[in-house]
Amino acid sequence: MEATAKVTGVRITPRKVKLVIDLVRGKNVADALGILANVNKSATVVVTKLIKSAAANAVNNNKMDESKLYIKTIYANEGPRLKRYLPRAKGSADSLIKRTSHITCVVAER
Repeated sequence: MEATAKVTGVRITPRKVKLVIDLVRGKNVADALGILANVNKSATVVVTKLIKSAAANAVNNNKMDESKLYIKTIYANEGPRLKRYLPRAKGSADSLIKRTSHITCVVAER
């Protein structure tokens, strides 16, 4: 039995999110939240909220024991890219690509 939670279109690059989610993959939910509380990255706020949501889905919808939950899988995929332009000298422009992420978390009982 497992429960999932997803967040889509987060305005953080998948590369930066993967640095954070690699720290908590396979850990107990309580341990993972403790680790994330001490990590100084922009993605930790979103990942913490996602893990809490997946744990709440497991407890409320599937009647799992909260103390036995662990992060079975967690991954970040690339979302849509926002294409923007930055003005430069002599009337030219440089293109900017603002990347987004889709993050998925699956929790299960040990």
